[in-house]
Parts: sequence; structure tokens; C-alpha cells
Amino acid sequence: MSRLSALSRLSAVVLLSASAAAVAQTPPKPEPARMSPAECEVWARELSFAQSVADHDAAAFASHLEPDAAFGSSQPQPTRGREAIAKRWAGIVEGKRFKLAWYPTRTTIGAGSAGDVAWSSGPSLFEDLDPKSTQRYRIGAFHSVWHRGADGVWRVLFDDGIDPRPATEAEAVAFRAGRQATCPQA
Repeated sequence: MSRLSALSRLSAVVLLSASAAAVAQTPPKPEPARMSPAECEVWARELSFAQSVADHDAAAFASHLEPDAAFGSSQPQPTRGREAIAKRWAGIVEGKRFKLAWYPTRTTIGAGSAGDVAWSSGPSLFEDLDPKSTQRYRIGAFHSVWHRGADGVWRVLFDDGIDPRPATEAEAVAFRAGRQATCPQA
């Protein structure tokens, strides 16, 4: 075997070993969520809730709220009650200063439960509409607890989120691309 051939083979072995080590260090991609038909009902309702804000529809927004809902649930003074929440969110729903968008990535209903309480979570995107803004986008996350009423309609009972952090244009594009219009069923 020539010296050049041996060196080529040694280089190939080193490159393959380095590639294998890099792959081994890359965390596995999480398995996509698979949800039951009931969980997909909550998924669709969460998308509808977000759409009410995108459409600047205050009545539709309020219709997604339980009468005794609490928003900012982890705060010392959450906003309580449908009317108070709708009033507090009026500027957000109007969408004049900034746009808020969100979508679920997971909804869960407990096994053996009455099937009338569900949890939903996913990312949120705030877009500052002021052309002079130095930080156009911020990305956060939301967590909502839904309750199915006696009428069979899912409404938000508790809502909270993770404070948004500054985000780039590329992260905003990735956020938008991550939205699934249909629920990933089991």
C-alpha cells in the first residue's frame, strides 16, 4: 500500500469517527406529539382563540373565556372574570400597537378524567408595529387550562405564559413556519 493510499484511508477513518462523534452528541429530535380526537378538539379551539385576536374580534375573543377565568394565573394578582380579562386584553385584540400570535404544540387531557379539563401550550410571537421600534419581535410561550362546559364548548379557565425574549426576523419566520393547521392525531 502506498503512503498516499494509507494516509487517505487514515483521513477517512478520522473523518468518519469525528462525524459519528458529532452525531452521537446531537440530541435526538423529540418525537412529535400525537393527540386523541378530544385533545384535537382543544387544539382546534386554541387555534380559534388565537384567530379571534388575529381578526381583532373582541366578541369572539370573549366567547373563548370561561365566565370565571383567570389570566396571569401565576401572578400575585391575576385578572379574574371574563369581562375583566376582555377589558384588559382590548388593546391586544385591537392590534394597533403590536400583534400577538400563538398556536398550540401540545394539548393534553388526563387519562381517566371526566374529560372536561385540558391543558394546552405552545409558542407566542409579539410583533411591535411601531416603525421606529429597535426590537420588532419577541418570542414567548403560553400555557392554558381549558374547561368543557355543559354545552360541550371548550373555554379557557386559566392562562399564563413565559415572558417573551427578543427575537430575530429569522426566529419570527421559523415561528410562523412551525404552525400546524391540523392536529397531529394518534
